[in-house]
Amino acid sequence: MFAGHFPGNPLVPGVILTEALAQTAGIAAASGYPDETKPLFLLSAIRGMKFFRAVRPEERIDLRAEKLAQVDDLVQFKVEASVKGVRVAEGQLVLSMAADSKGN
Repeated sequence: MFAGHFPGNPLVPGVILTEALAQTAGIAAASGYPDETKPLFLLSAIRGMKFFRAVRPEERIDLRAEKLAQVDDLVQFKVEASVKGVRVAEGQLVLSMAADSKGN
């Protein structure tokens, strides 16, 4: 999967780390809803993502998302990825509830 990033020196691209963090935040955002009405949350904004070191495909990445604020259907999260307790990425993400998932 990572053969092209980069040949002979594979790493997990920052966009993949960001997507994993967004999915983690989406799971957290939906966790307060009953299973039958769980809405879908979509990534709406990326704020200040920082990457502190390269992550290799074989490394286990721990993901965290902490809800900071919510205004109507927008939810802001502080997110962090770490490997063996060492922070490798952090930032803030804003998710929005998908319009077609309200009330389902």
